[in-house]
Amino acid sequence: MRYLIFCAFGLFVLSSCVKNNSDPAWLEVNEWTLQSNPNSQNPTGELTHNFTDAWVYINGKVIGVFEVPFKIPILMSGNVNIKIYPTVRNNGISATKKIFPFVELYEINADLVANQTLTLNPTTRFYDAVKFWYEDFEDAAIKIENDPNSLSSLVAGNDPAILKWGNFYGQVNLNSIDSTWIGYTAGEMYLPTFADVYLEIDYYNTNAVTTGLLAISSSSIKNNDNIQLNSQEPSEVKWKKIYIDLKELVSSSSTAAYFKQSFKAGLDSGDSDGVIIMDNIKVVYF
Repeated sequence: MRYLIFCAFGLFVLSSCVKNNSDPAWLEVNEWTLQSNPNSQNPTGELTHNFTDAWVYINGKVIGVFEVPFKIPILMSGNVNIKIYPTVRNNGISATKKIFPFVELYEINADLVANQTLTLNPTTRFYDAVKFWYEDFEDAAIKIENDPNSLSSLVAGNDPAILKWGNFYGQVNLNSIDSTWIGYTAGEMYLPTFADVYLEIDYYNTNAVTTGLLAISSSSIKNNDNIQLNSQEPSEVKWKKIYIDLKELVSSSSTAAYFKQSFKAGLDSGDSDGVIIMDNIKVVYF
């Protein structure tokens, strides 16, 4: 709600700026580019992103958060310091926009001139020390295990009409016979407590799938269901990307020895079949 009020206020201020000041400078910001970091200490996997928005600061003052690309009036002139922060829709919620904590801001000193437009093409990259667990389905062994009780399985697929990155993606086919799937990441995942942790997924699905986090200790396994990836209409299905915030789940399981990501799905009600396709699954943390 605070975010919505802030945005409404920002739009009001911008419209008032143009109405009451006929000679603003204009700032135009295009879509983000995620670049590789040659100093990265850990393999990153495929560099896909969905930085839909940008927080903008000029000379240390917040201007607002805007969906890229955008063009806004600025009531300043002369040389200024501009900072632009890559922003994601937290947990896929458009009203909850958060600066993504694992990538660098875009910063530039530039001149603002009345009635002229300064156009920026912002770039960013992961910080050097960011750590990744990822599955891009390019290795022979898939790093997500199927639960023994699953009726369907996660397998590698490579339909050219669907494939977007590399040579393979992960695919689960559901129907009235093979109607359920449960999977867990292989190995032990050690995640920092009380710190930012995110799950990134590129997905293409006509059936819903629920993500979760297993907190595993010597005496118990707790499955925390988390964000659902909603199904898409078969005639309109396309690749999407989501950023899922895991900080609260990890912090509430501070006694866990390690974690695993979980996935579960059942055939959507009323459907005779469905498909879940995922790629570039990443857990990102410091």
